[in-house]
Amino acid sequence: MTLTLKAGFLPLTDAAPLIVAREMGFAAEEDLELDLVKLPSWSVMRDYLMLGMIDAAHLLSPVPVAKALGLSGPEGRIDAIAAMNTGGNVIGVSAAIAEEMRAAGHRFDFADARAAGEALLALGRPLRVGVPFPFSMHAELLYYWLERCGLSDPAMLAVNTVPPPLMADALAAGEIDAFCVGEPWGSLSVENGVGTLLLPTSAIRRSAIEKVLAVRGGWADDNSDLAERLLRALWRAGTWLDRPLKRATAAEIMSRPEYLDLPVNLIERGLNGSFVISEMGEVRQDPHFLTFQEGAVGFPWRSQASWIAMRIAKRLGLEEASAIKTGKSCFRTDIYRKHLRELGADLPGASEKLEGAISQPTAVPSERGRVILSPDHFFDGQVFDPES
Repeated sequence: MTLTLKAGFLPLTDAAPLIVAREMGFAAEEDLELDLVKLPSWSVMRDYLMLGMIDAAHLLSPVPVAKALGLSGPEGRIDAIAAMNTGGNVIGVSAAIAEEMRAAGHRFDFADARAAGEALLALGRPLRVGVPFPFSMHAELLYYWLERCGLSDPAMLAVNTVPPPLMADALAAGEIDAFCVGEPWGSLSVENGVGTLLLPTSAIRRSAIEKVLAVRGGWADDNSDLAERLLRALWRAGTWLDRPLKRATAAEIMSRPEYLDLPVNLIERGLNGSFVISEMGEVRQDPHFLTFQEGAVGFPWRSQASWIAMRIAKRLGLEEASAIKTGKSCFRTDIYRKHLRELGADLPGASEKLEGAISQPTAVPSERGRVILSPDHFFDGQVFDPES
């Protein structure tokens, strides 16, 4: 019997698994009709999910953690039952700031996070930076990056919330000086002649969990059949997307008005990791920009949630050990394992790991033998131990 499930998404490149699951028939293979709802902002997404207006959401990975800590939106819990991708975000600056940085000798190599951060801070001016939501990997990596590059005066950084589709407009209007946003909205600022791309966030931290498949607390336990069908469809879609030759097809599908409603070539940049970073036509490559399943990406590591909880606690003055214990509980590795075991998904033997310790592809024990994990290092070599 075919079941219907309503899922929300924002018009971003990393919404691809939901869109592909519907359009390429992976959901239909699971007797699942996916009713996709395009929403304008992350606060609306969170509220739609909590109010039962959608069953599942393409959601920022820190939002379930922030909810568990009592920090975001209506009362209730959000469970992250899978990761949807790692990476997918860019940091960009206004044309004026790019000109100043070039004059000071910065090369805009799109790869050296330390050099880019130090060059930006060396301007010695207050920065207004747009991010899509206060509790987002965009915000957490931005704060981490600038702190580790030498930002000593918090008053020099103002982080403002701007929905992704409005980021280029905010930059053009002079409301922000820089941004961290998911593709293709960073590339749109270049296309419009108002922005220059400085870094992919994968240069700050490889394999940072970006979006999760989120449901209301307890929903996946009470609707086990629906949860299984959805997880299986998304796993198949993500595996399909990680085959490079399929991404051109994905870009064509996602360009439609009901999805991203943007030119195919703009969407392809983030899918392929091949960027035009400035209006001068400079091209830069990042082969690790966006991953959907390869290297156990779909697994919702509880240690990733622990890192997010630690960073939120540090920023807001919460007790860190308690925040970590509470925050990681919303990443439901048990549900992921239960529903994807039979499909042969990569299921690591542990649910936590040292975060930032992997600098090259590394084999670790899995339920079926070994799984190769992708590098997850921070640009400054830091390692986070969730048990310490």
